[in-house]
Amino acid sequence: MSGARTSLTPVVVRLKLSLLRNGLRQSSGRRAAYIASVVVTLLFAALQLIGLIALRGHAHAESLIVLLVAVLALGWAVMPLFFPSGDETLDPTRLVMLPLRPRPLVRALLTASLVGIGPLFTLCVFAGSVIAIARGGAAFAVGAVGAVLALLACVALARAVAAANVRLLTSRKGRDLAVLSGLVVAVGAQVVNFGAQRVGASGLGELDPLGAVLRWVPPASAIGAADSVSDGAYGVAAAQLALSAAALAALLWVWARHLTRLMTSPDGSTLQAGERPARERGSSGLARLLPPGRTGTVMERSLRYVWRDPKTKAAWVTSLAIGLIVPVFNAWQGTGSVYFACFAAGMLGIQMYNQFGQDTSAFWMVAMTISSPRDAYVELRARAFALLLITLPYATVVTVVTTAMLGDWRALPEALGLSFALLGAMLATGAWTSARFPYSIPQEGYKNVAPGQTGLAWISIFGGMVAAALLCAPVIALTIWLNVSAGAGSWAWLLLPGGAAYGAGLTVAGLRLAAPRTAGRLPEILAAVSKG
Repeated sequence: MSGARTSLTPVVVRLKLSLLRNGLRQSSGRRAAYIASVVVTLLFAALQLIGLIALRGHAHAESLIVLLVAVLALGWAVMPLFFPSGDETLDPTRLVMLPLRPRPLVRALLTASLVGIGPLFTLCVFAGSVIAIARGGAAFAVGAVGAVLALLACVALARAVAAANVRLLTSRKGRDLAVLSGLVVAVGAQVVNFGAQRVGASGLGELDPLGAVLRWVPPASAIGAADSVSDGAYGVAAAQLALSAAALAALLWVWARHLTRLMTSPDGSTLQAGERPARERGSSGLARLLPPGRTGTVMERSLRYVWRDPKTKAAWVTSLAIGLIVPVFNAWQGTGSVYFACFAAGMLGIQMYNQFGQDTSAFWMVAMTISSPRDAYVELRARAFALLLITLPYATVVTVVTTAMLGDWRALPEALGLSFALLGAMLATGAWTSARFPYSIPQEGYKNVAPGQTGLAWISIFGGMVAAALLCAPVIALTIWLNVSAGAGSWAWLLLPGGAAYGAGLTVAGLRLAAPRTAGRLPEILAAVSKG
């Protein structure tokens, strides 16, 4: 039995390598993407290492270092939630039929988790952090121990989180959780940008109060121990290392407990599923508020896509988040403009592009109901109405919030008029490009374009955005003229009804131009959206 336990670790490591190797053999595209990601990650790690070494000797380097380590540990904690398929060994229930005990399994999976680009990148960051703050042989020795301890804590944290949520992550609701990744990335990028600007303006000394707290929070405390030894505080360093070691032991214990429960208890996610009464149509209340006939049916179907389809939901969540974050964060920093609120209309207007791609091969059912340009017009108009139910009030709220934060209420009608005109232009160009440049959206994985259709996606989205900007040129020119001409500013409020009317006219014109093309290209559209 002892020999079997000893041999488990190399077996699991070889299994991890075999999964990686077999995955790369599936296609040349996947192999090229992996190699490219490895090169980019190693290059970024090298630049990060050089930057950290350059901080050596800086008075406030330790504050930045412990903050960086804490953020990296947070990333290890949340990545399994948003990208559960990134590592196929994260699901230990695949080993449930094997006679394995939790302790050797934890040891084997922990060792296997150290194989990969993520651990290598993390180790490079920790090594650079130690070099930046360690002074003297003893400090480097403690820093080396701390770096290994911090790396093991990060990996154990990721594994414990994954084991605690494995039932959720392997369900459909768990896969839908990945749609929040766009929101997290968008919010995180803006927070990092705001923090970097504050630090750049005030210096690294701004981080000292936060660093004083984080140097006692594992695993950042393990790296901070090197700085404590450099200052001669050997007792403080020992306490910091002890905290990280205790945190690692606690994470391993939690991980082992979750493994035991996973290996010995049934999956309760489907228990009593047959006892639940059949649920009535979830949108029956909404359906009563929608127009009758084909328009209401298509609108309800589009709204169901937004709520239920993971890819559509991900696109909407990301657009809603970025559309709010960009103007609000810039206004918060005092560097924004009320016209930044048009970003919300632009991000949401993109959802009109490639309308038929979200139908995938099921588009044949839509195609069967279109026998004339009139049918195609009603179909596209209903999809535009469904989009407007969300985008119109949202763009209005974002514009009002941005205006309130800046206190520039005089410019509110202009900003609203521009937003409505831009939204109308994007609906018009989105309808036309949906008929002219449709492409397939794969249902599995994280790719939003089927192989071989990347060019179509670029033409559809970026070409349509450029065309929408050109269509809005008259409203933009009128806005500029009203703001620079003496005495014309009192008429700026006319941009609100004028921009709304102009956007509505563009939408109607775009739908009417796209309808005949849609009706005449149904077989081509079906073939294009069925490749995923």
